[in-house]
Amino acid sequence: MYRAPRGTQDLLPEEAPYWRHVEEVIHQVCRRYGYRLIATPTFEETSLFVRGVGQGTDIVEKEMYSFEDKGGESLTLRPEATAPVVRAYLEHGMHALPQPVKLYSIISIFRYERPQAGRLREAHQLNVEALGEMDPALDAEVLCLALDFYRELGISGLSLQLNSTGCPQCRPAYVEELKRYYQGHLGQVCADCQVRYEKNPLRLLDCKVDRCQPILAGAPNIRSHLCPKCAGHFVQLLKYLDLLGLPYTINPRLVRGLDYYTKTVFEIWAPGIGAQNAVGGGGRYDGLAQELGGRPTPGIGIAMGIERIIMTMKSQGIAVRPEEPPRVFLAYLGQPAKEAALRLSATLRAAGLSALLSFGNRSLKAQLKQAGNSGAAYAVILGEEELKRGLVTLRDMARSQQVSVEIEGLPDRLRWR
Repeated sequence: MYRAPRGTQDLLPEEAPYWRHVEEVIHQVCRRYGYRLIATPTFEETSLFVRGVGQGTDIVEKEMYSFEDKGGESLTLRPEATAPVVRAYLEHGMHALPQPVKLYSIISIFRYERPQAGRLREAHQLNVEALGEMDPALDAEVLCLALDFYRELGISGLSLQLNSTGCPQCRPAYVEELKRYYQGHLGQVCADCQVRYEKNPLRLLDCKVDRCQPILAGAPNIRSHLCPKCAGHFVQLLKYLDLLGLPYTINPRLVRGLDYYTKTVFEIWAPGIGAQNAVGGGGRYDGLAQELGGRPTPGIGIAMGIERIIMTMKSQGIAVRPEEPPRVFLAYLGQPAKEAALRLSATLRAAGLSALLSFGNRSLKAQLKQAGNSGAAYAVILGEEELKRGLVTLRDMARSQQVSVEIEGLPDRLRWR
């Protein structure tokens, strides 16, 4: 028997209310902040991610689903959202629009990694991107939007972790000092950190292995190496967050796993969902557009994982509105009545009413049992003799009461009843 591929999962009907609610809230919050919906292809040219995300990152080297199409072009299933959005910004001339251009998307991403709670090989994200403005007030707005979104969902106990990773002008000197520090400890760190030391030293700060933590604790602080522009940007951001009353924790070890990040980086942590406790993360990517062949364009964004958000909601006992039951269930006696029920179901749906129709050759008793199991508020029973007089039986399922009503006036009666 076939099963869903490892690291993927089916969205079953009983889970759908959570997904629908999360998506509805992100639409509402993004409209409130002036963000507009964008959708990019599920796959892109592989080089888009190699150049954008970074050659030495785990995503590019270990996790991408890449393939060659029939034309010989290398394509990759989207492992993250920002590079495609920046590509679309450049391709469609959005620099000519009033800046910043504010966009959001609801997408699936694909990464070949070890599946665990809240981390899948096909995962789903809400992404918010703002391009064309360097103002730290925009950083504060993106964070405010994200925290408003979580609050609207009812999630509590969140922690905003904040750092600055500098820019191409000030970061290299810090990386060299970090390497000098780690050079004397390479025999003590994990195998992954030994690789990071050579390929992506900044990722040394993100190691979670216990044996590396004492060494990590003594590593130099990147904030002491920021250039005046980066330091000023970070200080001003903190002022704006204080002005908005948004609590935060400055985390000097916080880095992100994509090379395009500059200046502001952040994660939003939630309690109760295990070691992978980030429900959102992002930062600035001021050099990404230029790296992809466009004009210099600052930007900032955040990705929020839907699976982790729903895990958090459930761990905190947050219930969502269930799917609305159908308004009416149509039952019938005999073939002519079945045909009339089919026509009536179309009439009711055209009037905006949800209607279910019995199928097969069930008895009336079995059909009414099915009506009760469906949760329908009313059952409409069609019999051949009643139909000749233009009547149907309307049964209130909750009260177990029924009356004969004219079929012509049924849509209005059900709408206002």
